[in-house]
Amino acid sequence: QVQLVESGGGLVQAGGSLRLSCAASGRTLSRYAMGWFRQAPGKEREFVASITWSTGMTSYHDSVKGRFTISRDVAKNMVYLQMNSLKAEDTAVYYCTARSLTSATYDYWGQGTQLTVSS
Repeated sequence: QVQLVESGGGLVQAGGSLRLSCAASGRTLSRYAMGWFRQAPGKEREFVASITWSTGMTSYHDSVKGRFTISRDVAKNMVYLQMNSLKAEDTAVYYCTARSLTSATYDYWGQGTQLTVSS
């Protein structure tokens, strides 16, 4: 089992920045990929970004490329999502997730943290 706890959400003006944090525990993460998903009201949950814990390789949804940066702190077992140039359409509940590198699906989820971007 992997336990994930997000923090850092809040209200920010369009054009602003915010950093989300995710504290991970329970397993050695070297065999996992960590991700951020989001779900806006009335919409399906969508992939935002991911990072492979061991290599640091990252992947992003096209809508956030160049604005969001995912990173991890191996020593602290933390995953971060730095969000810049925020837009109203980034408003959503953001979830930290984890999947085993042998799995095609994200099996572990945090409780989510709300980001609201005011225009």
